[in-house]
Amino acid sequence: MTEIVLMSDPKVSAIPVAECGERLVDVRPGGSLLVDPRKQDPADTFAYLRSGVLDRLVKAQEALPQGLRLLFVEGYRPPALQREYFEEYADRLRADNPEWPAERIHSAASRYVSPPGIAPHSAGAAVDLTLADLDGRELDLGTRMNADPEESAGSCYTDAPGISAEARANRQVLGSALSCAGLVNYPTEWWHWSFGDRYWAMVTGAPAALYGPAEITPR
Repeated sequence: MTEIVLMSDPKVSAIPVAECGERLVDVRPGGSLLVDPRKQDPADTFAYLRSGVLDRLVKAQEALPQGLRLLFVEGYRPPALQREYFEEYADRLRADNPEWPAERIHSAASRYVSPPGIAPHSAGAAVDLTLADLDGRELDLGTRMNADPEESAGSCYTDAPGISAEARANRQVLGSALSCAGLVNYPTEWWHWSFGDRYWAMVTGAPAALYGPAEITPR
Protein backbone atom coordinates (compact mmCIF):
# COMPACT_ATOMS: atom_id res chain seq x y z
CA MET A 1 0.00 0.00 0.00
CA THR A 2 1.27 3.46 -0.85
CA GLU A 3 2.35 5.45 2.18
CA ILE A 4 -0.48 7.66 3.41
CA VAL A 5 0.17 11.34 4.05
CA LEU A 6 -2.06 12.44 6.93
CA MET A 7 -3.72 15.84 7.24
CA SER A 8 -1.44 16.58 10.20
CA ASP A 9 1.70 16.20 8.08
CA PRO A 10 3.73 19.44 7.81
CA LYS A 11 3.78 18.99 4.03
CA VAL A 12 0.06 19.78 4.02
CA SER A 13 0.09 22.78 6.35
CA ALA A 14 3.09 24.24 4.47
CA ILE A 15 1.07 24.67 1.29
CA PRO A 16 -0.02 28.31 0.85
CA VAL A 17 -3.60 29.35 0.22
CA ALA A 18 -4.39 31.65 -2.69
CA GLU A 19 -8.01 32.26 -1.77
CA CYS A 20 -10.02 32.73 -4.95
CA GLY A 21 -13.12 34.09 -3.23
CA GLU A 22 -15.47 31.60 -4.86
CA ARG A 23 -18.83 31.57 -3.12
CA LEU A 24 -20.43 28.83 -1.11
CA VAL A 25 -23.62 27.49 -2.67
CA ASP A 26 -26.40 25.24 -1.44
CA VAL A 27 -26.26 21.89 -3.25
CA ARG A 28 -29.99 21.19 -2.74
CA PRO A 29 -31.77 23.51 -5.22
CA GLY A 30 -32.42 21.80 -8.52
CA GLY A 31 -32.15 18.32 -7.09
CA SER A 32 -28.94 17.46 -8.94
CA LEU A 33 -27.71 15.45 -5.98
CA LEU A 34 -29.43 13.23 -3.46
CA VAL A 35 -28.91 14.87 -0.06
CA ASP A 36 -29.05 12.96 3.22
CA PRO A 37 -29.75 15.13 6.31
CA ARG A 38 -27.99 12.91 8.87
CA LYS A 39 -25.19 15.48 9.41
CA GLN A 40 -27.41 18.57 9.30
CA ASP A 41 -26.03 21.17 11.71
CA PRO A 42 -28.04 23.78 13.64
CA ALA A 43 -27.07 26.54 11.20
CA ASP A 44 -27.98 24.32 8.20
CA THR A 45 -24.58 24.84 6.59
CA PHE A 46 -23.86 21.15 5.97
CA ALA A 47 -25.31 21.27 2.44
CA TYR A 48 -23.04 24.05 1.18
CA LEU A 49 -19.92 23.74 -0.98
CA ARG A 50 -17.77 26.03 -3.07
CA SER A 51 -19.45 26.35 -6.45
CA GLY A 52 -16.49 24.79 -8.26
CA VAL A 53 -16.69 21.69 -6.08
CA LEU A 54 -20.41 21.32 -6.73
CA ASP A 55 -19.82 21.63 -10.48
CA ARG A 56 -17.37 18.74 -10.29
CA LEU A 57 -19.76 16.59 -8.28
CA VAL A 58 -22.44 17.06 -10.92
CA LYS A 59 -19.90 16.07 -13.56
CA ALA A 60 -18.92 12.99 -11.52
CA GLN A 61 -22.53 11.95 -11.16
CA GLU A 62 -23.02 12.14 -14.92
CA ALA A 63 -20.14 9.67 -15.30
CA LEU A 64 -21.68 7.05 -13.00
CA PRO A 65 -23.13 3.85 -14.42
CA GLN A 66 -26.84 3.96 -15.16
CA GLY A 67 -28.98 3.46 -12.07
CA LEU A 68 -26.51 5.01 -9.60
CA ARG A 69 -26.38 8.42 -7.96
CA LEU A 70 -24.13 10.22 -5.54
CA LEU A 71 -25.58 10.54 -2.04
CA PHE A 72 -24.31 13.77 -0.47
CA VAL A 73 -23.98 13.67 3.33
CA GLU A 74 -21.85 16.64 4.42
CA GLY A 75 -20.01 19.53 2.83
CA TYR A 76 -19.17 22.79 4.60
CA ARG A 77 -18.44 22.57 8.30
CA PRO A 78 -18.02 25.75 10.39
CA PRO A 79 -14.54 25.98 11.94
CA ALA A 80 -15.98 25.91 15.47
CA LEU A 81 -17.76 22.64 14.72
CA GLN A 82 -14.58 21.25 13.14
CA ARG A 83 -12.65 22.06 16.33
CA GLU A 84 -15.35 20.36 18.39
CA TYR A 85 -15.16 17.19 16.30
CA PHE A 86 -11.36 17.11 16.37
CA GLU A 87 -11.05 17.63 20.11
CA GLU A 88 -13.77 15.11 20.85
CA TYR A 89 -11.98 12.40 18.90
CA ALA A 90 -8.56 13.39 20.27
CA ASP A 91 -9.95 13.18 23.82
CA ARG A 92 -11.23 9.67 23.11
CA LEU A 93 -7.85 8.58 21.77
CA ARG A 94 -6.15 10.16 24.79
CA ALA A 95 -8.40 8.28 27.19
CA ASP A 96 -7.86 4.97 25.38
CA ASN A 97 -4.10 5.46 25.01
CA PRO A 98 -2.82 7.40 28.05
CA GLU A 99 0.78 6.48 27.21
CA TRP A 100 0.70 8.24 23.83
CA PRO A 101 2.48 11.62 23.63
CA ALA A 102 0.58 14.67 22.41
CA GLU A 103 2.16 14.53 18.95
CA ARG A 104 0.96 10.97 18.41
CA ILE A 105 -2.55 11.85 19.59
CA HIS A 106 -2.65 14.76 17.13
CA SER A 107 -1.44 12.61 14.25
CA ALA A 108 -3.77 9.71 15.04
CA ALA A 109 -6.74 12.04 15.38
CA SER A 110 -6.03 13.43 11.92
CA ARG A 111 -6.68 10.01 10.37
CA TYR A 112 -10.37 10.63 11.03
CA VAL A 113 -10.88 14.36 11.68
CA SER A 114 -8.79 17.06 10.03
CA PRO A 115 -6.92 19.51 12.29
CA PRO A 116 -9.07 22.66 12.41
CA GLY A 117 -6.52 25.01 10.84
CA ILE A 118 -6.34 23.11 7.55
CA ALA A 119 -9.68 21.30 7.45
CA PRO A 120 -11.03 21.00 3.89
CA HIS A 121 -14.63 20.89 5.15
CA SER A 122 -14.20 24.32 6.76
CA ALA A 123 -13.08 25.68 3.41
CA GLY A 124 -16.17 24.35 1.65
CA ALA A 125 -13.77 22.23 -0.38
CA ALA A 126 -14.62 18.74 0.89
CA VAL A 127 -17.60 16.46 0.71
CA ASP A 128 -18.51 13.24 2.49
CA LEU A 129 -20.60 11.11 0.18
CA THR A 130 -21.44 7.61 -0.97
CA LEU A 131 -23.28 5.76 -3.73
CA ALA A 132 -26.99 5.05 -3.83
CA ASP A 133 -29.50 3.57 -6.25
CA LEU A 134 -32.19 5.69 -7.85
CA ASP A 135 -34.45 5.21 -4.81
CA GLY A 136 -31.77 6.54 -2.45
CA ARG A 137 -30.76 3.19 -0.97
CA GLU A 138 -27.07 3.15 -0.09
CA LEU A 139 -24.80 0.62 -1.74
CA ASP A 140 -22.36 -1.53 0.21
CA LEU A 141 -19.00 0.21 0.41
CA GLY A 142 -17.55 -1.93 3.17
CA THR A 143 -18.28 0.17 6.26
CA ARG A 144 -20.87 2.66 7.31
CA MET A 145 -20.04 6.24 6.42
CA ASN A 146 -17.96 7.96 9.11
CA ALA A 147 -16.83 4.70 10.69
CA ASP A 148 -13.60 5.52 12.53
CA PRO A 149 -10.46 3.37 12.28
CA GLU A 150 -11.11 1.73 15.64
CA GLU A 151 -14.72 0.80 14.94
CA SER A 152 -13.97 -0.50 11.45
CA ALA A 153 -10.63 -2.15 12.27
CA GLY A 154 -9.12 -0.04 9.50
CA SER A 155 -11.70 -0.94 6.86
CA CYS A 156 -12.57 2.76 6.52
CA TYR A 157 -9.25 3.17 4.67
CA THR A 158 -10.01 3.44 0.97
CA ASP A 159 -7.63 0.64 -0.04
CA ALA A 160 -8.20 -1.52 3.03
CA PRO A 161 -7.89 -5.27 2.48
CA GLY A 162 -10.55 -7.64 3.68
CA ILE A 163 -13.68 -5.91 2.43
CA SER A 164 -16.05 -7.77 0.13
CA ALA A 165 -15.62 -7.87 -3.64
CA GLU A 166 -18.89 -5.94 -3.97
CA ALA A 167 -17.73 -3.20 -1.63
CA ARG A 168 -14.37 -3.00 -3.40
CA ALA A 169 -16.10 -2.67 -6.79
CA ASN A 170 -18.40 0.05 -5.46
CA ARG A 171 -15.45 2.00 -4.05
CA GLN A 172 -13.78 1.78 -7.44
CA VAL A 173 -16.90 3.09 -9.20
CA LEU A 174 -17.15 6.00 -6.77
CA GLY A 175 -13.45 6.76 -6.94
CA SER A 176 -13.25 6.61 -10.73
CA ALA A 177 -16.10 9.09 -11.21
CA LEU A 178 -14.81 11.55 -8.63
CA SER A 179 -11.16 11.32 -9.69
CA CYS A 180 -12.07 11.95 -13.31
CA ALA A 181 -13.95 15.07 -12.18
CA GLY A 182 -10.80 16.39 -10.47
CA LEU A 183 -11.42 15.52 -6.82
CA VAL A 184 -8.93 13.74 -4.58
CA ASN A 185 -9.58 11.24 -1.81
CA TYR A 186 -8.30 11.30 1.76
CA PRO A 187 -7.14 7.68 1.87
CA THR A 188 -8.11 7.00 5.48
CA GLU A 189 -11.77 7.73 4.65
CA TRP A 190 -13.28 6.22 1.51
CA TRP A 191 -16.16 8.72 1.62
CA HIS A 192 -14.09 11.94 1.88
CA TRP A 193 -13.25 13.76 -1.37
CA SER A 194 -12.08 17.30 -1.99
CA PHE A 195 -11.04 19.87 -4.54
CA GLY A 196 -9.14 23.14 -4.13
CA ASP A 197 -7.93 22.66 -0.54
CA ARG A 198 -4.39 22.15 0.75
CA TYR A 199 -4.60 18.37 0.65
CA TRP A 200 -5.78 18.51 -2.96
CA ALA A 201 -2.84 20.81 -3.77
CA MET A 202 -0.40 18.41 -2.12
CA VAL A 203 -1.76 15.43 -4.05
CA THR A 204 -1.97 17.17 -7.44
CA GLY A 205 1.18 19.27 -7.18
CA ALA A 206 -0.69 22.56 -7.42
CA PRO A 207 1.39 25.50 -6.10
CA ALA A 208 -1.35 26.67 -3.73
CA ALA A 209 -4.79 25.84 -2.43
CA LEU A 210 -7.68 27.72 -4.01
CA TYR A 211 -9.85 27.73 -0.90
CA GLY A 212 -8.96 28.40 2.73
CA PRO A 213 -10.96 27.90 5.95
CA ALA A 214 -13.69 30.51 6.26
CA GLU A 215 -15.77 31.79 9.14
CA ILE A 216 -18.87 31.87 6.98
CA THR A 217 -22.48 31.10 7.68
CA PRO A 218 -24.17 30.79 4.29
CA ARG A 219 -27.69 32.22 4.01
